[in-house]
Amino acid sequence: MATETNRHPPRELFQTERLRVRHIDYGDLDAMYAVYGDAEAMRWVDNGLPMERSLCEQWIGITHNNYTSRGYGMSALELMPSGEVVGFCGIVHPDGQPEPELKYAVLRQYWGQGIATEAARGMLDYAATELGLHRIIATVAPEHAVSQRVLSKAGMSRGEPMIHADGSRTEVFKWLNERGDPGG
Repeated sequence: MATETNRHPPRELFQTERLRVRHIDYGDLDAMYAVYGDAEAMRWVDNGLPMERSLCEQWIGITHNNYTSRGYGMSALELMPSGEVVGFCGIVHPDGQPEPELKYAVLRQYWGQGIATEAARGMLDYAATELGLHRIIATVAPEHAVSQRVLSKAGMSRGEPMIHADGSRTEVFKWLNERGDPGG
């Protein structure tokens, strides 16, 4: 798939003060691997293991399928004006869950600079104004206080936690469309 190319530049979704947020394309593979292949960053994601480059490539294809089937998915975060991809943010349905979920990950050298909060806030606004989504959740490990602060600053509120069969807990944050849009 790495040889597959888009015939058109990736579609821009929105801009924030510092970011251009756009669809992902196969040219983003190196940037995606830099983020999702980082063991420190991935300790809070899924099984806690960094992703192999080949899995990052597969996720680009899955993301393109999401754009087609749902109209949304993960997006690249380009720092303006350089155009450097510094992370990814989007709305997905992990493992086919019915509720849309906000996800984000940023290159480690940009941690602590408000990039994740800016991207998350922008994505929620985009979900309301352009996608008509009514409710979005985000999940986070109880020990990951930094991500919980990002979600709070982005406008999400703490909901009821998920308690798993093994007794472990996942914090759930929720966002409701407050724009009065009909929602989806």
